[in-house]
Amino acid sequence: MKPGHRAIARAFLDPARPLDRHHYYYALSKLATDPLYDGVCDALRGRQLPVLDIGCGIGLLAHRMRAEDIGSAYLGTDFDARKIDQADAARQRGALPEVRFELGDAASALPEHLGDVCLLDVVQFLPDTARQDALLEAAIHRVAPGGRLILRTGLGDGSARAGITALVDRLSALWGWMRARPTRYPRLDELKPRFERHGLRAEFRPWHGNTPFNNWLVIAERPAARRA
Repeated sequence: MKPGHRAIARAFLDPARPLDRHHYYYALSKLATDPLYDGVCDALRGRQLPVLDIGCGIGLLAHRMRAEDIGSAYLGTDFDARKIDQADAARQRGALPEVRFELGDAASALPEHLGDVCLLDVVQFLPDTARQDALLEAAIHRVAPGGRLILRTGLGDGSARAGITALVDRLSALWGWMRARPTRYPRLDELKPRFERHGLRAEFRPWHGNTPFNNWLVIAERPAARRA
């Protein structure tokens, strides 16, 4: 566990509810065991473009960004009002500069944005293929010249890891942490040509760390605009 993890987790302690430490322990566990935040922060480090985090949950990425001295303006959206409330309260307790959270449903509309885009563990929870495709297209169109789409997703490749990923995602919905069940996981042979059609150079990395999940990190970059 990194030294800053406990400081981040403490932002999720509500002084008005001293016995409720659920989000504190969730943040500690997630930061310590999930390699997601290391990969995303590495992809964002040293960049100046604003960041849109689609499906931001309780906002852990924003805390990790500031702990890593990544100062890009950040907007997180999620359709779960409970999580947005938690994220905004933790933002205030953590005094995070240039960080905002908004309630929004990625399945229907995204806020206006042009910069870097994070789409982390979201696509598989949309209710059908058409809405998954629409979300990917909307996210791609919000990537600025020189910007990056950072995607973390499980892949539907028939592997044992894929089966474990789907099971845990379904259990997360059953337990109430996720408000939707997974429907379909994208495939590599679908994602690669999509990015190519839009002129994005994509790098695909297995990103399961020490977990049993079939998670991949995709960094798709739009070439910078040429100077006249």
